[in-house]
Amino acid sequence: MTPTTTRTGRPRTENLDEEKGTSMTKVGFVGLGIMGGPMAANLVEAGYEVTGYNRSSAKAEKLAAEGGKAAGSIAEAVSAADVIVTMLPDSPDVESAVLGEDGVLANAREGALLIDCSTIRPEVSREVAEQTQRRGVRALDAPVSGGEQGAIDGALSIMVGGGSEAFAAAGEVFDVVGKTVVHVGPAGSGQTVKAANQLIVAGNIALVAEALVFLEKHGVDTESAFRVLGGGLAGSKVLDAKNKGMRERTFEPGFRIELHHKDLGIVQSAARESGVSAPLSGLVAQLMEAAVAQGDGSLDHSGLFKQIAKLNGTE
Repeated sequence: MTPTTTRTGRPRTENLDEEKGTSMTKVGFVGLGIMGGPMAANLVEAGYEVTGYNRSSAKAEKLAAEGGKAAGSIAEAVSAADVIVTMLPDSPDVESAVLGEDGVLANAREGALLIDCSTIRPEVSREVAEQTQRRGVRALDAPVSGGEQGAIDGALSIMVGGGSEAFAAAGEVFDVVGKTVVHVGPAGSGQTVKAANQLIVAGNIALVAEALVFLEKHGVDTESAFRVLGGGLAGSKVLDAKNKGMRERTFEPGFRIELHHKDLGIVQSAARESGVSAPLSGLVAQLMEAAVAQGDGSLDHSGLFKQIAKLNGTE
């Protein structure tokens, strides 16, 4: 495999699994949605042989048009893979796709490396790690943050749980799809950190929405207001990325409300299990729940603004 360059301009040479001393060039990718599709495409561009599977075949065909291969089943996608990446919506999807009768573990070769980039319950990631170990497959829980644009740009933040050897082996794959990649602890730790991430993001979205309603009620030029707010302590990536869509009432999904609602359920469940009081997560989760109940689940999570506006009689 000849050296190539990633989207970030970093040189990449042949990826060697230091533990096994073998080349890791074949990737099986399961789940080619808003996040998974661009991630798989970046791996193709970086020189990996990527075979992708998605329940809707059109997305696999799109990957094929970008230089990868389309698989008709999970087995076809993963049976020859050195690295298997899964990017699926929820815990039951991962349990089915990875642990199911016709899933990843039933078809992965011994010594393969599984990287689950889905956002799921930490206990499910720990169960996956236990099952993969029994089958001679290494596993990492590696949920990502950065939204669709981060996936397209290969600039995701990736919080990784699992063994240090597996983390080292996955290094160059992570380098292609991510910008900030941190090993945060044993199996399940990545999911725990991602839950905290989703709590912080949801809280920021709700506060930006409240600030926008407040500014509009007072007749302030909101574009100018957010420009100056973004330059001070109130500034955040959420404010920068989401205020324009809120101001213009355009909520094309980069990350859907229904998925963020699911993630806040993970936060609340994990908080209860550990005896952590998390009052703000409960409040934001209720707003997300209301949005889903009112048919807004398919909107971008910045569409939470609509709930704040309704409470104020402005929407």
